Formats: sequence, structure tokens, C-alpha cells
Amino acid sequence: MTDTSSEASTAPAAATPASSTGFNLDDFEVRVLAVLIEKSFVTPDAYPLSVNALLSGCNQLTGREPVMNLSEATILATLDRLADRGLVSKRHQAGARVAKWEHQIRLRHSLTPPMQAVLTILMLRGPQTVGEIRARCERMHSFGSPADVEAVLERLDDKLMACQLPKAPGTKEARYAHLMSGEAALAQHQHAFETGEAAAPRGSRVGELEEEVRRLRQQLEWLTNEFEAFRKQFQ
Repeated sequence: MTDTSSEASTAPAAATPASSTGFNLDDFEVRVLAVLIEKSFVTPDAYPLSVNALLSGCNQLTGREPVMNLSEATILATLDRLADRGLVSKRHQAGARVAKWEHQIRLRHSLTPPMQAVLTILMLRGPQTVGEIRARCERMHSFGSPADVEAVLERLDDKLMACQLPKAPGTKEARYAHLMSGEAALAQHQHAFETGEAAAPRGSRVGELEEEVRRLRQQLEWLTNEFEAFRKQFQ
């Protein structure tokens, strides 16, 4: 498991446009969206979530690969980006002192509870085998057999939200991964997993430059949010 213990060293991996999926979420967007879906299952009485609850869910040390340490400013900026995509929305509840947030992926993409559970586990824990997915989904949805998990994975594959990865040398079971960051980004992570090396931009020189621009924009946004949070401490 990669330990991303501070945001300064873990600006989100640049999201590469998916050639066919239309999904190109960055690492922070994947984490925030997945936590919203997860908590709608496991803590329904506390859902929708406040920013503080989201912060705790995103940064918890268990059930997260990689571990992250996001700030409140980064959570808010990420929520704004997800809201622009129509994937989350803010809910003002009567009597509530703070606004709360909920995901809209069920409505936007017609996902059943089993599909939401599998996709969430892939987003929170990275590529996994059918057995791992089934065990880790237990709190959100109980699957009767591995075949049930495989059926859901096929439906997510049809929606271009998940796929089966090529088997790495020396492995017996296939692993599955989400496609919410795009196919090109997934290929980078898969290559890094197989070689033990850090993923690097691939493709033409123009594509590499575009990738670098996207990455720098994300880092600039992150730094701006951090500076704003720091400035508010002295107001």
C-alpha cells in the first residue's frame, strides 16, 4: 500500500482523458466520491455528510489504499469540481448548522446498490480479485457467491466503469479495477504495479506536454487552496 501521508507530496495524479469512457477524475475526486457512496451504505443515519465527516472518511487509515491526508480546503475544492460534473450535490437540511453533501452517481448512471458497492471498493482500495471484492463489500452489500460479484463486474464493464486487468506474471487470479480516472491513467497504474516503478506519462510528445499542463494546474489549485486555508488562520 502506498502511504500518501501529506498532500504536499501527493498532489493528485493527473487525470488523463478517457478515450471512450468520458471519466477522468483525479485522485482526490475518486476518494471523495467513493467515501460519499460508502458512507451512504454504512452510516445512513449520518448521511449526507458534512465536510468534517468527509474529511475523516477520506483520511482514515483503514480500508484506504493509498492512505491520504487531505485538508478541508482540498475537500471543498474537490466537492466543487464533482458538483460541476453533476456527481455530487449540496443539501441544506432544516435545522442543520452546516451544509451536507451527497453523491448523485446512482441517478446519473443508473447504478444498483450491488454495482455501487463494487465500484466503491475498487475506488477506495485499488485493483482487486473477485474474492477480495466480495469480502470487502460485506458492509455495503452481501454477495452470495463469487459469480454474483462477477455478474456485477460485467455490468460495470458494460458501462465502461470497471474492467478486468491483464494478469501479471506469476499471478493466478484476475484483478479488476475502476475506470473512473480513464483508461490511460489505469494503464499507467497497472504498469507501475507490474514493474514496481512510478507511473509516468506515456504517448506522444504533445500528449506528454498536455499531461504536464494538467498536472501543474492541479498542483496550482492545491497550493492555492492551502494558502487560502493558511491565510484564514490569521483573519
